[in-house]
Amino acid sequence: MNPRRWWLRRTLRFRITVVATGVALLCLLAFTGLAPALIGLIQITAVDQELEKSPPRVLDVSGTPVDGQPPLPLTAQDIRALRSGEPVLRMDGESALRFRGQVVFSGDGTPRLEVYASTLLGYGKANTLGTRWLAVAAVLVAGLVGIATWLSVRSSLRPVERMRVAAAELPHGERLPVPLARDELQALAEALNALLARRDEASDRLRRFTGDAAHELRSPVASVRAQAEVAVAHPDPDFSIEVLESVVEESIRLSALVESLLILARADTGAPPRAEAVDLVLEAESAISRLDTDLLVRLTAPPSACLVSATRSEVELVLDNLLRNAARYAYSTITLTLVPVGRDVRLLVDDDGHGIPAEHRTKVFDRFYRVEEDRGRRSGGFGLGLALVAHLVGRRRGSVRAAESPAGGARLEIRWPSW
Repeated sequence: MNPRRWWLRRTLRFRITVVATGVALLCLLAFTGLAPALIGLIQITAVDQELEKSPPRVLDVSGTPVDGQPPLPLTAQDIRALRSGEPVLRMDGESALRFRGQVVFSGDGTPRLEVYASTLLGYGKANTLGTRWLAVAAVLVAGLVGIATWLSVRSSLRPVERMRVAAAELPHGERLPVPLARDELQALAEALNALLARRDEASDRLRRFTGDAAHELRSPVASVRAQAEVAVAHPDPDFSIEVLESVVEESIRLSALVESLLILARADTGAPPRAEAVDLVLEAESAISRLDTDLLVRLTAPPSACLVSATRSEVELVLDNLLRNAARYAYSTITLTLVPVGRDVRLLVDDDGHGIPAEHRTKVFDRFYRVEEDRGRRSGGFGLGLALVAHLVGRRRGSVRAAESPAGGARLEIRWPSW
């Protein structure tokens, strides 16, 4: 088995505990490895402080005693070290001998070597036992660290587990309680609540979309079926041609509805494409040329380019839907006006039709919403064009608004962030 894969499949509690225990054990074992030197240093330091209080032995510079006492167990190399002021440590079984020396001059100017000597009883055994017990203590302490880490992580993750279970069982519209402490758990709860809000919003939008789409599709499908059944029941050639014409008209209407639904569904999914600079003046001229109408369409725009932050396909969809909506209700004239305002570009689409009643102006951008007097009219559309306009402009941080036109009809105002 791949060790990395095995490791990643372990629980978070297990991995944190293993890492904490391993690091603690390595640090303690490293300290244990330094124990002999540390223990010896402590012993030697204590002995050196006592050496200065004891009477010295007096030797000549060659190491021969001149104080009438037995010779010291020193080599020629040790004598040279003592003459230079360096201490000497000699092992003697489990004990150690410590020497410190200095050169002094007698009254007649003869150099003498004063040597302070002491025995460190049990020096080697103390180091061995100390190292051994420190190693045992290191393992025990590492085990305690592992147990403490395991319990701490389990206690820390318990609120997260409760939050996970609550989030999985939370009913629609409910939210997780946010802890008062400003810590990672509060941030997690807020992030989960935001996720739940997006889930509920998407669920509601999908439910409305599915219900409205089913309602809108039912009417043309039922009409086509009814007319086809009548044509089959009454096989009159003249009547059949009339029925076929009506079926073709309903099929075209059904195709347009399905295409609008597909465009809106694509716009709902995923992040918007990267914005680019789009000249709204050129796109407005192109949209006017694509509009199939006998109405007079006028464009009022500044001589310079009006660059907006969007994509060309988004601008085309917005302009096409705005112009088709205006052409559906206008009597004779449609006017497009482009005005740069600060960091935005203002697009006004005016018609001289019957206008939008004030109580409907905030709802005409909702999906499948149509003014009641237009419902049932085949020219009234499906209520998706302005919804698509609001969605495409809104996701670029723009705004849409319906108002009354100076010509007496409807005015649709779009504010697009400029490039």
